Amino acid sequence: MKYEVLNLLKKNTETFLSGQLISEKLGVSRTSIWKYIKSLKEEGYKIDSSSKKGYRLTGLPDILTYEELKEYVNTKYIGKNIIHFESIDSTNDRAKKLSEQGAEHGTVVISEEQAGGKGRLGRIWCSPKYKGISMTIILRPNIDPMEASQITQIAAASMINSLKEFNIDAKVKWPNDIIINGKKVCGILTEMSGELNKVNYVIVGIGINANMDKYDFSKDLLDKATSIKIETKSNINRKALVGALLNEFEILYTEFQEKGKINLSVEICKNNSAVIGKNIKIIKNTQESCAKAVDLDGKGRLIVKHKDGSLEKLISGEISIRGLDSYI
Repeated sequence: MKYEVLNLLKKNTETFLSGQLISEKLGVSRTSIWKYIKSLKEEGYKIDSSSKKGYRLTGLPDILTYEELKEYVNTKYIGKNIIHFESIDSTNDRAKKLSEQGAEHGTVVISEEQAGGKGRLGRIWCSPKYKGISMTIILRPNIDPMEASQITQIAAASMINSLKEFNIDAKVKWPNDIIINGKKVCGILTEMSGELNKVNYVIVGIGINANMDKYDFSKDLLDKATSIKIETKSNINRKALVGALLNEFEILYTEFQEKGKINLSVEICKNNSAVIGKNIKIIKNTQESCAKAVDLDGKGRLIVKHKDGSLEKLISGEISIRGLDSYI
């Protein structure tokens, strides 16, 4: 009911609505209306109140709730159920619990802050409150477990296309990093629960450094991490970016779900690759080797050419790549 009050206020921002009118439209008491208004103000909505005129919405909070995101999300199933938190240890960890409890396909877990965010290979992911975007998509694909890693390429391509909508040029550092001007701005962590030949669920964690300032990063990260705000010198609309990302993800994921292919995603990742054509360092556990990245195959595997001329297809997982002398 609180959000029905909010929707009425959103439709009438040019005028005051009396408590009596809202009460009659929604069939609840004026005392209840006052309580809902008070709760909305606590969430960050700016509402002018007048004992003679009523209530008028004058400002929206920068929060990533379903009510604030729904006007940007144009999907059939991805993001139709958004579970929002002010603060949480990890959206991926919470998504796992919700998946075990039966959360539906396409559910999105999103938090304004992560206290224990994580990246690939156990790394820590920094996500200060209201500045970054920390979200996880829950999927229930009918696929062979070996195909689950392809979903990372879908997420990467979705991020590239989303940023293009804001005229931001970004690149994919295979398999799961999005970079701007040579520094990481987004990380993707795909995890799966499955059996020998069955996937129970896949969760796709996406962490975006949206409006972080330089002081939000530790000194040891400044040479390889950045934010959209730092690179573009302006804040990005977090709600619009999340909406664009979910819209793009559903388009590209549908190809995978219906055709068992990720051709569109691979093409986007290939055309916007930060590594193809470069000599790179391949790190597998503690072993390092050098090769040249030459292509992506149809399943999103990175094809590298070793010094002896042999070709190898790398599968994302416990593999990390670097530039020979830098992050990329």
